[in-house]
Amino acid sequence: MSNERATPTSVDYSASQYNQTASFVYSPQFAAPVLSALNARAGERIVDFGCGSGELTLQIQEAVGGSGLVVGVDYNEDMIAKARENGVRTAFVFDLQSLEIPSAWLQEKSFDAIFSNAALHWCKRDPRAVLKSAQRLLKSGGRFVCEMGGFMNCIGVRVGLHRALKERGCNPDEFDPWYFPSIEEYRSLLESSGFRVDSISLNPRLTPLPDGGLHGWLCLFARGTFLRKFSDEDASNIINEVVQMCEVDCKNEKGEWAMMYVRLRFSATLG
Repeated sequence: MSNERATPTSVDYSASQYNQTASFVYSPQFAAPVLSALNARAGERIVDFGCGSGELTLQIQEAVGGSGLVVGVDYNEDMIAKARENGVRTAFVFDLQSLEIPSAWLQEKSFDAIFSNAALHWCKRDPRAVLKSAQRLLKSGGRFVCEMGGFMNCIGVRVGLHRALKERGCNPDEFDPWYFPSIEEYRSLLESSGFRVDSISLNPRLTPLPDGGLHGWLCLFARGTFLRKFSDEDASNIINEVVQMCEVDCKNEKGEWAMMYVRLRFSATLG
């Protein structure tokens, strides 16, 4: 193991890498349920927590129209640059686990809704701080609509990474970047943060991995997180090991790869 790579920064991967390997995240097929639950309306003010390269933010921006406001925030600087390039009018770098509001656009108690898709499971350091940030921005009665990784998300692949690190004398919990809560755990967090939970569910979803298969997925999501302290050679060996381990469950007779995602989806209202 080597210390060649530092701890993760705000740019663990580029927007182009993400778009090439993980465009399914914002595909109509998978994003429709959470967008429908948001039900953005003309004139509303909405923040997109973890907007990425802005594909869903643009749809919300269109729904609220010129009389509304959509603000995209993301921890990854390259994602925010791409979101602006794609046409998101208002977008800022923002750590959702920080209570420091980065822009005058994010006025406290001024937003009708907060939307988030495939982002909050990256907020392992302080999940409660994310809800405090939401609480600060929302009006009383504002809604929080989210889909994120939940209990049993990435089953098989995650255990493969944990096993590989343990075999190399590492504590995988120190490197695992993901927070995949159960319904009960996240309901408790929401309610103790002043939200009324209107709906919350776990939704298993078979997710095809067409571009690069599991190898490409691991290069994108695990290289700068689980494997950040390893040399390129050692990281490549681990990735190949996990791919081989998961092949029996994640690759079909046609050679097509897929993973089992389990998404925690909720709608909550600030009391």
